[in-house]
Amino acid sequence: MQLSTRRDLAPDLARGVMLSLIALAHAQFLADGGAFGGATAALTAPDKVMQALLALFVDSRGYPLFAALFGYGMVLILRRRDPRQLRKRSLWLIAFGFLHVLLLFPGDILASYGVLALCFAGAVHWSTRRIFVTAGVGAVLGAVVYGFVMSSPMPLPEGGAAPIDPVSSALMRITTFPFLTPMNAIMSICPLLIGIWAARERVLENRELLRRAAALGIGVGVLGGIPQTLVTTGFLAPNLVSGALHTFSGYAVGIGYGALFTLIARRLRPGPVVSALTACGQRSLTCYLAQSVVWFVIAEPYLLNLVGKLSVVTASAVGLGVWALTVLGAALLARAERPGPAEALLRGLAYS
Repeated sequence: MQLSTRRDLAPDLARGVMLSLIALAHAQFLADGGAFGGATAALTAPDKVMQALLALFVDSRGYPLFAALFGYGMVLILRRRDPRQLRKRSLWLIAFGFLHVLLLFPGDILASYGVLALCFAGAVHWSTRRIFVTAGVGAVLGAVVYGFVMSSPMPLPEGGAAPIDPVSSALMRITTFPFLTPMNAIMSICPLLIGIWAARERVLENRELLRRAAALGIGVGVLGGIPQTLVTTGFLAPNLVSGALHTFSGYAVGIGYGALFTLIARRLRPGPVVSALTACGQRSLTCYLAQSVVWFVIAEPYLLNLVGKLSVVTASAVGLGVWALTVLGAALLARAERPGPAEALLRGLAYS
């Protein structure tokens, strides 16, 4: 109960809802032809519709908001704690990310956030001009880097190509760590700095600015996602321009989502659904890792081995189901007035 009253509702509500986008995006590795880089199989009409919705509103749209919220949280931490504690927390985040990849899932973001916090803790004291110039450079770099990735989609492993034992699987995952960690960090520079600026300038209190950011961010971002949508539905071949534009426009949508959820949170009244979503946001690290446990069981060749075996629609339903289970778990923890286990562990290690 105390957890709900001591924190602003908007960031927690945003985290809780946006974890559904993370689940939807990650679930697409279960889909035959569901890779975001391009349509690799003949899709049914419902699958193409779902693929288009995912490309416009999900892929590269959720992570920018999480990065912005992480930057926002950095400012709040530095307001009440010694900077050395933020550095210690950042190092532990990198360790958490490494173990996350080794034990569960290669698509980690925790280590990247740890690296960014180490590199940009001083941005709290930068001038506004320096923040936005650096954010702009980061946006271009992120768009180009991920544009290359999206223009060269990697096929899913087939048959015996995937490791079939736990040790080989873990070794394969960990080889991605030195490459994906800096790539995800580069992609997150822009929204992280926007989040730092927003916290420093108390942007969440400016309703008119939030309205403009929500309308322009989501509107312009969705328009920028149309070329990549044509790629994912099979009408265009994967290419650097559409991939880069998709990533760049994702920053706008992510920031727009943040503004929209802040406006919504200001109007919401407490209720079971809002409380559950907020509890999920307050325990976002635990819920994020819990999703990875499910993906591990579903994906590993020596367990359920469902990679590439579902339709896009079915994979999306699985993703939303996994997210709903984490929301339920978070609500039960909130009712028992208990923090998320991962949050409690990180807090104990970082601030002891």
